[in-house]
Amino acid sequence: MEKQIDPRIIRTRKLIMDAFIELSTKKDFKDITIKDITTNATINRATFYSHFIDKFDLLDKVLSESIMKEVIQEVSKHELINEETIQAIFLSIIKFQISLRNQCHRSYEAFTTQIETIFKQELQVFFAEIGKNQWSNQNIDVEASAVMLSWALYGAAMHWLQNQNTQPEDYVKQVVHFIKNGLKADKDTVS
Repeated sequence: MEKQIDPRIIRTRKLIMDAFIELSTKKDFKDITIKDITTNATINRATFYSHFIDKFDLLDKVLSESIMKEVIQEVSKHELINEETIQAIFLSIIKFQISLRNQCHRSYEAFTTQIETIFKQELQVFFAEIGKNQWSNQNIDVEASAVMLSWALYGAAMHWLQNQNTQPEDYVKQVVHFIKNGLKADKDTVS
């Protein structure tokens, strides 16, 4: 039988995370203190430390458990790695990044390293799980493919965010088209 977590623990954890998210909209991450978080969450320091090691641990948990939930839900809707999946994931990364940047504009830069790490890890797990089934009969290194796809998608999304020369839908279609046809064309010209 699975042990249930006390609802009070879940509520307190959410209270701390929500307080942190609210503070992130008002202050730079470097300026947010544990006292700020505990005051905003109406808890004491001991309660904070029973849930999180420090504010960096809290940041990591907020990003992976709370804020990225929508992206992870979008990713998990797909059962195959195909053009539609790649496009949907790309667009959901863009949507998440824009939302976070607008919501936490003062602390956004401080979050980017953790966001990148979490995205790459989550996408890598997703692509590896799907790839094991989808590519089981082919001679493909699933782990390496999962790493390449996750890093490439995240990198392409960040490139689009920094440049925004086209609509994100058009950008990702060009990338997918190149992957499908560009490499094949290069192979044909070498032969």
